[in-house]
Amino acid sequence: MRRRCQRADPVAARQRPHHQFPGLPQRGYALAVIHDENNNAKLDTLAGIPREGYGFSRNAAVRFGPPRFSAARFMVAGDAELQQVKMRYIF
Repeated sequence: MRRRCQRADPVAARQRPHHQFPGLPQRGYALAVIHDENNNAKLDTLAGIPREGYGFSRNAAVRFGPPRFSAARFMVAGDAELQQVKMRYIF
């Protein structure tokens, strides 16, 4: 089941950007993160190659398109679950 999340704005300077999803049921999830540099609410591409930053949970490998759900999937087993996503920039 795909579910679009709310838009998250970066936190104050000198802190790493973060977002919280309180109250998630215990199950498997995957995250896709996009740095919408020009605020147009989409991932800009050039010939299918992202022009803005992107990343996936578990830092899943990206080949020709987004990773499979199973590659980015992580289990939420409690309230203190943390995922760090490495942002990738091509241009």
